[in-house]
Amino acid sequence: MAKAPVLTPRAVDFPRWYQDLIGKAELADNGPVRGTMVIRPYGYGLWERMQAEMDARIKETGTQNAYFPLLIPQSYLAREADHVEGFAPELAVVTHGGGKELEEPAVVRPTSEMIVNEYFAKWVQSYRDLPLLINQWANVVRWELRPRLFLRTTEFLWQEGHTAHATYEDARDFAARIHRRVYEDFMVNVLAMDVVPGRKTVKERFAGAVNTLTLEGMMGDGKALQMATSHELGQNFAKAFNTSYLSKDGTQELVWQTSWGSTTRMIGALVMMHGDDSGLRVPPRLAQIQAVVLAIKGDEAVLAKVHEVGDRLRAAGIRVHVDDRTDTPFGRRAVDWELKGVPVRVEIGPRDLADGTAMLARRIPGGKEPVALDALAGLLPAILEEDQALLLRQARERRESRTADVSTLGEAVEVATAGGWARIPWADLGPEGENALAEHAATVRCLVAADGSVPEAEDAPGNVAVVARAY
Repeated sequence: MAKAPVLTPRAVDFPRWYQDLIGKAELADNGPVRGTMVIRPYGYGLWERMQAEMDARIKETGTQNAYFPLLIPQSYLAREADHVEGFAPELAVVTHGGGKELEEPAVVRPTSEMIVNEYFAKWVQSYRDLPLLINQWANVVRWELRPRLFLRTTEFLWQEGHTAHATYEDARDFAARIHRRVYEDFMVNVLAMDVVPGRKTVKERFAGAVNTLTLEGMMGDGKALQMATSHELGQNFAKAFNTSYLSKDGTQELVWQTSWGSTTRMIGALVMMHGDDSGLRVPPRLAQIQAVVLAIKGDEAVLAKVHEVGDRLRAAGIRVHVDDRTDTPFGRRAVDWELKGVPVRVEIGPRDLADGTAMLARRIPGGKEPVALDALAGLLPAILEEDQALLLRQARERRESRTADVSTLGEAVEVATAGGWARIPWADLGPEGENALAEHAATVRCLVAADGSVPEAEDAPGNVAVVARAY
């Protein structure tokens, strides 16, 4: 009788495969309140690595970290009409505290533009105070009707940046810098994710923004996922909160602002873009464990050698975990590490020890081969870089092979419903065609220029709409 697969095959049921993998790779569990999640240590370790990489890039822009309160007076949200309208269905409101009804209800932050601007208005007095560049790592709550772990949860973790500038040009350029040098650089060079940078249409952009820049990734089933966004807010929030400064000329001027964010959704993207029927495949530059050294038997000499090899690999700059749990069957441990997507397994048993070798299992391309124990520390750094590049190449090849250039709405719908992406001239689709896509559960994910760059305006000549179904 055939052995049942550990995971539901992706080709059979992609959503079920995703749920299976999240649970069996010990990334997260559902929380006790509908739509919440408990992020388990292995999943949180991925987020910590993402935080570290992102935080370094954010600080290179001159941005500093701060923290703003979780609870926001409800009256703040009424100050910017488009913003509050965009978030109203998702708000969680606290009406009682300390056993009493509150004089003013407090909203659990869905995002922090409102409370940030309350303080920006106090902190900015003169042109000398600009630009003001702030980021926070926090949680937010948006009441989600159709939750899915990591992709859409009522509470999730993120970073949100908020900045104030003296001119429109400075704000515009800073939003673009975050989009490309922080988000795109991180996703391509650390997450090995193929992403399409583009501009959101008016229909799709952030509530209260005048422009939204996005990064869209194709998942293993062909659907799109919005990965991170950077917004030009213009002066909308500055007007609502009178966030102004005294210019060099002695006139009082409103600031120009940006906001930008990325979330734990990136963990879901990691699963769906790189995962296979055996589990996760974690990019080596991201992995908190790049190599696991496994003892096959509880032999004293074997245990001593796996710890020695672990020390050597650490000295070579590799993030290593030694698995010496020989009271658990080796096969089960090997499957567990495969599910977790650790890039490299180094397996050592008595026979390997006698031969002076270890069995090297590479998770990303697959396959095993014996390698001399003394050669491991010298070989692994290059192997990890090869596998990092392979993941990115595979993701790019998938998107390119499943993207088609079309000229009509009907063709765009056909491609999207078949699990691909369609590229159609925006002049041929337009807002009317964009509205019609909704009848087929498809959207314009972003607009790109003919050469693949980010357009300067929604109506720039030659703009191309990328159409897909999305998470």
